[in-house]
Amino acid sequence: MEKRFNVTGICIPEMHYMVDIKSRLKEIRKLVDRGEYFTINRARQYGKTTTLACLKKTLSDTYAVISISFEGMGRDAFSDENIFSKYFLRLLYNSLKYSQQTGISIEMTEECRKRSEDNFSETPFWKLSDFISDLCVMADKPLVLIIDEVDQGGNYEIFLNFLGLLRSKYLVRTEIPTFQSVILAGVYDIKNLKLKIREELEHQYNSPWNIAADFNVDMSFSPQDIGGMLADYERDARIGMDIQMISGLIYDYTSGYPYLVSRICKLTDEIVSQKPGSSLKTAWTREGIADAAGILLRKPNTLFDDMIKHLAEYPELDILLPNILFNGMEYAFNAYNAAINIGTMFGFLKESDGKTIIANRIFEMHLYQFYLSREILKEGKPYFPTSLSRESG
Repeated sequence: MEKRFNVTGICIPEMHYMVDIKSRLKEIRKLVDRGEYFTINRARQYGKTTTLACLKKTLSDTYAVISISFEGMGRDAFSDENIFSKYFLRLLYNSLKYSQQTGISIEMTEECRKRSEDNFSETPFWKLSDFISDLCVMADKPLVLIIDEVDQGGNYEIFLNFLGLLRSKYLVRTEIPTFQSVILAGVYDIKNLKLKIREELEHQYNSPWNIAADFNVDMSFSPQDIGGMLADYERDARIGMDIQMISGLIYDYTSGYPYLVSRICKLTDEIVSQKPGSSLKTAWTREGIADAAGILLRKPNTLFDDMIKHLAEYPELDILLPNILFNGMEYAFNAYNAAINIGTMFGFLKESDGKTIIANRIFEMHLYQFYLSREILKEGKPYFPTSLSRESG
């Protein structure tokens, strides 16, 4: 099967050119081996789902891994304990049914299905808690629970109560069996989910996940990471690419943001190389990469869609970014500043020498063109952006 660069869904080593993440998996495994509960909260399209898929394979030699996702779970699933428990049990059943070497017996898998389909008996959280303990006792290996797309539950009190259930079991894990490790993955920091605790519109920060260990694994791609992926491509293409120069150039544009790295590579391979008078050899040059970056900036994509949506959702972020871009204002990096915290969580901002800066040149150029066009259109003037107008800075 011919490999390609992938920017949608999980990357599969046999099908896609991808960065070697073995070192990251080893770091994450250390947390699991220590019995830690933690959250992988990173921006959209930052490689979380691919990392989780690879992690599941890595852990399966020692652990029974149950991997589920809250993606697609609607409001009804979070309406009360019983309904949530049924949904959760069904997700567990599907994971057990279609997984290999889970370490869970057929009998326990079938029991999971029966409970999820039982419309005559209620399943409050205390019953769900008991079933989790039974599942852990009956498993041949220690159980690890992975939940992707946990943001789907972030606005619901039931989900926070579920986190409280996991927390309670964690605190008595030496007495009552429970998961070896629980890994939650999403964009938002689960520790800071807001819980509506009164009927009035009053909120307070609640930390049902304050047991979580810090997750400090760097999931961005270094120039060496990018170079390894390009070396794999070069073995197939045989075009004499200057791997060190190209990987460094891609890093300069992206600062290692996984989606942006793969997108530039994909555009170079599939679009720039197909232009009249071009070829793979001429595409993988400084000029070809610049061309791919320009195409990336001109064409809509889901990452940029999310960015613009978040600017509308968070006015404080929509004020901070233009101040940095156009007014030359400098902000000391402070994670407790709401705008800085939100911008960092979404991957738009990062810390550099104690200052808050735009996370990478692609984002800088995209935001620069967006704000400039918005202001010009307000004034009723035509707007013709110069491609990569911010590139030379």
